[in-house]
This record gives sequence, C-alpha cells and structure tokens, in this order.
Amino acid sequence: MLEPKKTKYRRHHRGNRRGMAMRGNHVAFGSYGLKALEGGWITARQIESSRITVARAVRKLGKMWIRIFPDKPITKKPAETRMGKGKGSPEYWVAVVKPGRILFEVEGVSKEIAEEAFYAASSKLPIKTKVVERRAI
Repeated sequence: MLEPKKTKYRRHHRGNRRGMAMRGNHVAFGSYGLKALEGGWITARQIESSRITVARAVRKLGKMWIRIFPDKPITKKPAETRMGKGKGSPEYWVAVVKPGRILFEVEGVSKEIAEEAFYAASSKLPIKTKVVERRAI
C-alpha cells in the first residue's frame, strides 16, 4: 500500500477540490494515459487495486507509471464517541485528484490492450475517466 514515509503534520484539513488540474495534466512518460474527468479522493487501496489490474494487462510487454500518490491522511473518530475530545486518528491515505489529472500511463503495448487495461482499472476507481494518447509536439 502506498503511504508517505514521513509527514510534517499527522492530521490535515479536508480542503477543497475546486478547479482543474494545473500540473500532471498531459501524458509525459508513456504512450497512453488514464485521465480523470472529475475530481475526488482516490484511496491508497483503490490505487493499488487499479495498479494490479493495469500491471496484469501490461505484463512484461510494456512499462507502467503511476502519476498520483496518496499523501493526505483521512481521520476517523471511533464509533459511538461523543463530540469534542479533538480530531480522530488517521485511518487511511488519499490522493486528491482534480479533473484533467493523468492517473496512470503505459508504454510498449497496443492501443487495444491499453484501452482494455484502463477500462478494467477505471471500474475500480470512484471517478469518471477516459483514455488519452500522447500528443505529438
């Protein structure tokens, strides 16, 4: 499971998820990418599940890159706890994703294989996605 080795603060504010992705919004490493069409939080478990799915399709033919990292801790208070007594303890980690962000990239596989892999991976994610190609510069 992905999680930071060390953080400056144990607990974060929830923040806002407005706006489009300003960085990480084009295919930089591979030939095909999986692009987020809406914003949201993607948990470390969801990233790992998608990674396994894409890796299974790519196998030894190609290479895969994960372009997001879960660096935001989400806290929860225990069940049946009264209000007050401070913020809960960190439960899991999420990556904050804005629309336009590239989530995964692959190279060395055909377009059909890439689309199949990304379709299977997108079914494990809580947001809408689409497959994009690298633009010729």
